[in-house]
Amino acid sequence: MRSTRQELGQRSETVRRANLSAIVRTLHESGPQSRSDLVAHTGLTRSAIRVLVGELTAAGLASEDRAVRRGRPGRPSPEVSLVPDALPAVAFSIGVDSLSAAVIGLGGIVLGVVRIDRPRGHDGVNAIVDDLVGLLDRLPGGRPQSGSVVAVGVAVAGVVRSRDGLVEVAPNLGWSNVPFGALLADRLGWRVAVVVRNEADLGVLAEHRRGAAIGVDDVVYVHGEAGVGSGIIVDGRPLAGAAGYAGEIGHLPFVGQVRCRCGSVGCWETEVGGGALLARAGLPRDAGSEGLERVFAAAEAGDPAALQAIEATGRALGVGLGGLVNTFNPRMVVLGGFFGRLHQQARQVIWEELERHSLPAPRAMVRVVPAALGVDAPLLGAAEVALEPVLADPATRLGSRGSLVQLASA
Repeated sequence: MRSTRQELGQRSETVRRANLSAIVRTLHESGPQSRSDLVAHTGLTRSAIRVLVGELTAAGLASEDRAVRRGRPGRPSPEVSLVPDALPAVAFSIGVDSLSAAVIGLGGIVLGVVRIDRPRGHDGVNAIVDDLVGLLDRLPGGRPQSGSVVAVGVAVAGVVRSRDGLVEVAPNLGWSNVPFGALLADRLGWRVAVVVRNEADLGVLAEHRRGAAIGVDDVVYVHGEAGVGSGIIVDGRPLAGAAGYAGEIGHLPFVGQVRCRCGSVGCWETEVGGGALLARAGLPRDAGSEGLERVFAAAEAGDPAALQAIEATGRALGVGLGGLVNTFNPRMVVLGGFFGRLHQQARQVIWEELERHSLPAPRAMVRVVPAALGVDAPLLGAAEVALEPVLADPATRLGSRGSLVQLASA
């Protein structure tokens, strides 16, 4: 049976949408490309690239610079890049010791960011929501307009149900069964999706796309703050678990008798989290990021107590990493949060313990590196998940007259 014109039109539109997505995703993840590079990356023909890039530039989603020569024969090809502020996302990060907000555009370009310390004990859900919304007014350039923001991404130090942003439990925040995505969406009053994820899951996404793990398809990202979490990528894909709860390695049973905030005793994070390092250095477990900075500064100055605390924490970290290497056989372990700083001062003892507690074959394949994006990794990852709808189907944002379709303001 012959296809009807309507069926052919539907198929053609499906192909167009997929091709636009391939171009936008390539530019977003790999940066500016010449038209020739886009042909190579996407497999599309030159004529298809020309037409689709023209559509994106007419809409203001992309721009073309003058042609540049790259040492190849033939005419130089114009360089195509995304317009970062065309459809930005707002990203928030809720840590135990800090809150942050950013406006981040396509290509992972940070258009504005603000971070504040959060005093311990200031963890009521409504208070945190108010603080986050208030941060928007402190961004460089002022509060984003709701009609220009494509979505909101949130990184939380807790166990998050991925389908609806419910924070099942955040032990170090004192939260349990908090519908955080819905609460923030209601408070913002914007007609956009609010996507909530675990901070370590977002950290590994950012490091994989833009940081230390670019081009590495088997990665374990371990984030240290008051608690410990991980994000895991296997064969290029996130390991999320049945509901998004995978990666809570901080609550693996470990040697120790300290009661964890989760209610158990002897969790790994009670031996390697920020509180453990602070206690070993003679400071209160709740001294937070300021206390950790004091410990690291004292160690750099040669203080024996600080050096001993860092060594002991590094050894406990290395023991746990050995188990993770045995379990996941990663090519790379990325240390985020304060673990990146710990790695700088205790690299040798971390590796000694990892070597002692891992099997030779997987150990021979792995590298342990600090996060390239530092404390901003979860924030950048939050923007990535918020921007995903644009990457998956940019055609939904293109108007029939070559302009971007803006979201309706509330």
